[in-house]
Amino acid sequence: MKTDTITAIATALSDSGIGIIRISGDDAVLIADKIYRNAKNEKVLSEYDSHTIHYGFIVDQDQNIVDEVMISVMKAPRSYTAEDTVEINCHGGIFMMRKILELAIWAGARLAEPGEFTKRAFLNGRIDLSKAEAVMDIIHAKNEFALKSSVKQLKGSVSGFIKEMRAEIIHEIAFIESALDDPEHFDLESEGYGEKILSMINRIEERIKDLIRSADDGRILKEGIQTVIVGKPNAGKSSLLNVLVGEERAIVTDIAGTTRDILEETISIDGIVFRMLDTAGIRSTEDVVEKIGVDKAKNAVEEADLVLYVIDASVPLDENDASVFKMIKDKNTIILLNKSDLDTAVTEENIYEFEQNDREDSCQNGIKNKIIRTSMKEKDGIELFLQTVKEMFFHGDIVHNDEVYITSMRHKEALMDACNSLVQVKTSIENHMPEDFYTIDLMNAYEKLGLITGEAVEDDLVNEIFSKFCMGK
Repeated sequence: MKTDTITAIATALSDSGIGIIRISGDDAVLIADKIYRNAKNEKVLSEYDSHTIHYGFIVDQDQNIVDEVMISVMKAPRSYTAEDTVEINCHGGIFMMRKILELAIWAGARLAEPGEFTKRAFLNGRIDLSKAEAVMDIIHAKNEFALKSSVKQLKGSVSGFIKEMRAEIIHEIAFIESALDDPEHFDLESEGYGEKILSMINRIEERIKDLIRSADDGRILKEGIQTVIVGKPNAGKSSLLNVLVGEERAIVTDIAGTTRDILEETISIDGIVFRMLDTAGIRSTEDVVEKIGVDKAKNAVEEADLVLYVIDASVPLDENDASVFKMIKDKNTIILLNKSDLDTAVTEENIYEFEQNDREDSCQNGIKNKIIRTSMKEKDGIELFLQTVKEMFFHGDIVHNDEVYITSMRHKEALMDACNSLVQVKTSIENHMPEDFYTIDLMNAYEKLGLITGEAVEDDLVNEIFSKFCMGK
């Protein structure tokens, strides 16, 4: 670990009321002292107590005043990095922040690498790896639920679960190792140890599975619902996007095939974040550009959490609709029978019959869908649509309870590996294998769980994680 003193701009690099330059390391106070003077033009920063903030000025190499500032001093170990830290609160102009940053580097600090402040907090033991990742999740939170989940993780909701399970596992590993070393005092077979440890493994396995099951909900809370709007040309797809966005985001005309490429918007409605993709109309066409748009629409559906299939209810279903049904097979789908303010040519019964005839297994309602009558012109059906989304993804009302959510794919993979190792232990018990076989897989589960909190993580992975952070964090 590098122990030199680092510095970076900790706020956004844009014109603002206040900007913060952070300095952290053994020489943070001494370095800041070279460029700071109090209101009496005294060089006294090193004399100040920890966790105090002071008025003064930043000066350059020639002792000329550069800016009027408030400067805070936080001494180790009670700081974000667990090192001596100084934060200079200056005026938030881009030129000003860069000027003070350059002076801090001139005074002896090194420009921080991306995420290096949080990385030092982790390496110095102030936070574990899951809490460090929660910091970045808080910065990028797109809604209240993602924010609250990230704050809970920062406070230790995930690491607490992981540490409890690891403590139980390592206790059993130590017990087995002791018994194998001292067989005269420990007769594992006669004590029914296999049944005893099986109970513990089943309990931990179920807890891990609960966390794994939470991963999809956690990802949606964190990133939003990847939503793709599909349908035939001129069905009202772009009108739906405009209604949800609240402005004329997509071009809407009476000419079929207006949308040729994918149009993307991120919107928040009633606390739900949608990453909305408006696609080209699905139909047979000889137009080369339109064909490319149709192919993009099909690829987007493959990655979607939710498909909104918009049907012009005033026009009978045809072979193009059959193509859409095949494309959205087995996807979470909401069918919007649009233009309900016009004469109806398509009903719910038509949808069921059409889908049933189109499916090889003749299974009615094969796609996971809901059917809602809408009118984008009158904005009818939107409230029912939102309630349906809540029921599909959040079991009704969206509430942020005490449940722990996994929002990181890295965490999910580690949990799945740990679960597989526990299954191997159960197989060894069922096959009456020697107890030393148990310890191999138990230790693997222990180490996989340790990847989440950083207690069993390699330097390369640590560097990769923190390289995704912003410079001043």
